[in-house]
Amino acid sequence: MFEIRIICAPDDVDRVTQALAAAFDTGPARQYPARDGKRSRLYVTAEHRPTTPESE
Repeated sequence: MFEIRIICAPDDVDRVTQALAAAFDTGPARQYPARDGKRSRLYVTAEHRPTTPESE
């Protein structure tokens, strides 16, 4: 298990969390304002998905 931190524009939050969920097994994203007040900080706990012969 690992944590991903991303700083992005508020308009990109949904797209970014969906892309992470497609690539990893993720928990809920925690969202906070960035220090500049213009962007969002996302924290997502994730795990690599098991590799199967079909996915290679």
